[in-house]
Amino acid sequence: MTSGSEDFARLTDPYRHELLAYCYRMLGSVHDAEDLVQETLLRAWRSYAGFEGRASLRTWLYRIATNACLRALENRRRRLLPSGLNSPAEGADAPVTAPLTEVAWLEPLPDALLVTTAPDPASIVASRAGTRLALIAALQYLPGRQRAVLILRDVLSWQTPEVANLLDISHAAVNSLLQRARTRLEQAAPTEDELLEPADPDQRALLDRYATAFQNADITGLMELLAADAVYEMPPITTWFLGSEAIARFLASRIPANPADIHVIPTAANGQPAIATYRRDHDGIHRAHSIQVLTFAASQITRVVSFQDSALFATFDLPSSLPDANDDVPCP
Repeated sequence: MTSGSEDFARLTDPYRHELLAYCYRMLGSVHDAEDLVQETLLRAWRSYAGFEGRASLRTWLYRIATNACLRALENRRRRLLPSGLNSPAEGADAPVTAPLTEVAWLEPLPDALLVTTAPDPASIVASRAGTRLALIAALQYLPGRQRAVLILRDVLSWQTPEVANLLDISHAAVNSLLQRARTRLEQAAPTEDELLEPADPDQRALLDRYATAFQNADITGLMELLAADAVYEMPPITTWFLGSEAIARFLASRIPANPADIHVIPTAANGQPAIATYRRDHDGIHRAHSIQVLTFAASQITRVVSFQDSALFATFDLPSSLPDANDDVPCP
């Protein structure tokens, strides 16, 4: 690597994680976000000799990343969750659809990739809140420029002149885009109670209770944790369930009765608690099954998004299979 490349990497590496989070908020896919960050840094490297420093390096990188995201959104479909595609199943016995692979599904963002250099706890909490699944899902309904303005202003707390300079538009245009984005977001985003933070010991206890109940097929225990109007969805399966009773009856028919058939590893995604589940096959090997991202409010579970995509496990730095459910696997 040349000295110039080393200098460029040294200067830009501190922004890599926040650029990834920004591109993820724009695109709703961690894989697409990683590709766009690579494209951003490559474009920046090629243009670095002409960088005159009229704006900060951070602002310059965000300009490149924003333009790359806006171009990508022109040719990509909105990423969805099942609850944004159709109505809930009419009952726990409703037929479960086959995975719908032609839909662009929302993807979870591992907390391990959500690294922040924020100096104070309040900023860290705000950063986590800015990646919650409900917000990312709602952002998908905004046009690209509205999406960018809302993220920059309301999530990253940029000032109007900074956003106007980045997008090469007037202050009035920024304010107009922001107002329209906020209005559309209020219509698309569900109202949530105050959420517990991932570090909250009460939340960790709730996550442990859920993981134990799920592994043991303890339907009574799950019922105690689920809010009456809880939602359970399983992308890329379009069928989803509304209400604790329907969810419990559905899970009772799906979770193996033998706890040895399930292995659960606690993790975190989108600033929320999560679990990775493995299911034992006929050969005795536990294979990656789902990443379940949980939303807690008022000491209850209000939503479970169970991503049925084993390819996500690599993103969480988790193995695709376990030789034995009793093996010690470190929690991320």
